[in-house]
Amino acid sequence: MNLGGRNKINPNFNMSSMTDIVFLLLIFFMLTSTLVTVNALDIILPKAQGKTENNKSTAVSITRKLDYYIDKKKVKENEVEQYLLNQLKHSDQPTIVLRAEEGVPIEKAVKVLDIANRNKIKVVLAVRPK
Repeated sequence: MNLGGRNKINPNFNMSSMTDIVFLLLIFFMLTSTLVTVNALDIILPKAQGKTENNKSTAVSITRKLDYYIDKKKVKENEVEQYLLNQLKHSDQPTIVLRAEEGVPIEKAVKVLDIANRNKIKVVLAVRPK
């Protein structure tokens, strides 16, 4: 007569599922860390609903003092177009992110939009979420 049970419990711990989770987290953090902008100035953006997509693009920032910055480099207002064209000449899909600080006159932002429109450059307006 056999009194032992049919189901034997294996007391060993299997690490394969734990390593799968660790690798998935590693991949997630590697992908999201590439989306962080390091070339942005600290300016207060206007509020709006929506999200700014961030891929390889050039940032054009306009401060309240009406200073123009292209990727942290200060540029004179009349040199913005030439500097942008030099910056984006090797790009197959030229894109700029327009970061106009809150309180900047709309004419200054429209000037950058006009430059982009003339040169067929895609413009993304950066805003802070509500």
